[in-house]
Amino acid sequence: MTQYAWISYGGTARIALAIVLLAAAGGVAYAGTRLALPARAPRPGQAAANFMLAAWAIAVTAFLACASAYVHQARRDHLLHARPPDPITPVTFISVGVTFIIIVLLSGSYDWPVRLAGAAIGALAAPMIFEFPFDLIVMARTYPPISPDPALYRVLFFAPLFLIEITTVSLLTLSPMVKLPRVTFFSFAAILAVFAVWGLSGFGYPSAPLPYALNVASKILAFVTTLSLFLPQTAGPFGQAQSDLLLPARSGGDLCGAANGSASWHCPAGSQRTCRCPCVSGARLWTCHGSRPAPSARPSIT
Repeated sequence: MTQYAWISYGGTARIALAIVLLAAAGGVAYAGTRLALPARAPRPGQAAANFMLAAWAIAVTAFLACASAYVHQARRDHLLHARPPDPITPVTFISVGVTFIIIVLLSGSYDWPVRLAGAAIGALAAPMIFEFPFDLIVMARTYPPISPDPALYRVLFFAPLFLIEITTVSLLTLSPMVKLPRVTFFSFAAILAVFAVWGLSGFGYPSAPLPYALNVASKILAFVTTLSLFLPQTAGPFGQAQSDLLLPARSGGDLCGAANGSASWHCPAGSQRTCRCPCVSGARLWTCHGSRPAPSARPSIT
């Protein structure tokens, strides 16, 4: 077993790790197949947004304090030695910069403050999408153990780190550019599949070619996962986003719903009123007709 920042897996442990990760990857991929249309998380209000930002700042502060205590105890026990080379950090910083630029370029329809804020949040969240499952895997195998209670010091280090990862990813809901398409599930499943291959080889420190390649591949996939949240929505046949087509409502307070019946909105009575709903299913457009959607080749857009 290689002993660097963590102890690699061996024997049946690496097989069990690979099986669990493959099962998780399959579950995430299956969830992606069940998503008919890109989903948007509810936008938090101003009070909720302020709370999320405050929680993120508190998590960062707590991590710095706990990491300082962790390092102090390690130094006291004479456990701090020269760290092994870290070939992954340059990849992370380069990917952060590239992600920021790509998100800015993808969001040309938004004002600059929204574009820059969304790109900053996306660039910060991308490493956390990698780090959360990664930290779960290596948390119990960090080396060297810190006395007198190694488990306590692991919790002291990783608990605020998990809070940073969770709160950073949650900040994505603050951006109006973010939506959850199928490809996000598939790319995250790919991360877990690469982790499974890495786990089967022992999930060792990336000092050898294979762990290094798998580490880099999974980290790049984490940035791809984040970028998929910012992809522009496909336009409909008249230039509108498919989930934002405006169709005329018939009189009588009809229901205008998705063709697959997954959602519906109540249309106000009146022949000239409109309702907003996801009324596109493949190449077919749907208009409101009584309580059931009926196909229409040429809907009227008002």
